[in-house]
Amino acid sequence: MKKDQLILGIETSCDETAAAVIKNGKEIVSNVVASQIESHKRFGGVVPEIASRHHVEQITLVLEEALSQAGIGYEDLDAVAVTEGPGLVGALLIGVNAAKAVAFAHGLPLVGVHHIAGHIYANRLIEEIHYPALSLVVSGGHTELVLVEAPGVFKVIGETRDDAAGEAYDKVARTLNMPYPGGPHIDRLAHEGSPTLDLPRAWLEGSYDFSFSGLKSAVINTLHNAEQRGETIEPADLAASFQASVIEVLVTKTVKAAKEYGVEQVLLAGGVAANKGLRTALTEAFTELPDVQLVIPPLSLCTDNAAMIGAAGSVLFEKGRVSDLSMNGNPGLDIETM
Repeated sequence: MKKDQLILGIETSCDETAAAVIKNGKEIVSNVVASQIESHKRFGGVVPEIASRHHVEQITLVLEEALSQAGIGYEDLDAVAVTEGPGLVGALLIGVNAAKAVAFAHGLPLVGVHHIAGHIYANRLIEEIHYPALSLVVSGGHTELVLVEAPGVFKVIGETRDDAAGEAYDKVARTLNMPYPGGPHIDRLAHEGSPTLDLPRAWLEGSYDFSFSGLKSAVINTLHNAEQRGETIEPADLAASFQASVIEVLVTKTVKAAKEYGVEQVLLAGGVAANKGLRTALTEAFTELPDVQLVIPPLSLCTDNAAMIGAAGSVLFEKGRVSDLSMNGNPGLDIETM
């Protein structure tokens, strides 16, 4: 009988310290996340130095808890997968060095994983991926359309030229005096209002790229102009109008790309994948394309976690793409050439 493959995944690219054990690339055996949101909330965003210090404090505890919940020891593992990049360099280094220490001490193969590849392969934990697939990656730092041509083979066909969607959400939320992280607050408020305000859509004709900086500026200018005229804009309507603009562009470009590239699946990925408005709009749009399966991960697998790193690491490990102990944190890691 073939032995089950057990991969330890480690994720520390931003403000979550996470470790997980993944069986056969598809099954979550344990998934532990230590969040730092409360520490960063008072600053209105992630402070890199504070994030790194928290990772140092938490990494050993999180690793021990992941193994304990899985009921295994390091000797039972087949490999260690870790986020190599992109991310905050100080934060990345904590996870990378922890993974290198585990790999060296226990004679385990070391697998470096691209953070976005992890988000994409989070979908494999709920549904087997069929190639070619298209992934819409939407997070605080990334907005991309990625063609997954084969296992572990990626081609970026569209990306943000300025603000990522999640970044725009946080900045608009700050303008409305909402706490960090602002995305969930905007999403909830949008469902209480109506998209009555005429806000721009940056279509960037002829490409699958995205731009949300102009939309963010339009929201801020709309508020300031209203204040100067002594008028009041209903925050819920502004949130609904902003969200409608973001979602229309994301969904329209995703549907168009799915048709052009003839994919079998569309995979939603990234922290903004938790947005209820986006999930609903994509579901409705793809009912018109019955030959394309839409896969949306549960909320627990949308934000940063180590299960997704273990899932992606399993694919790379099976392809023989392992690293040596000279591996370093790489904040500029390219998903197409990793």
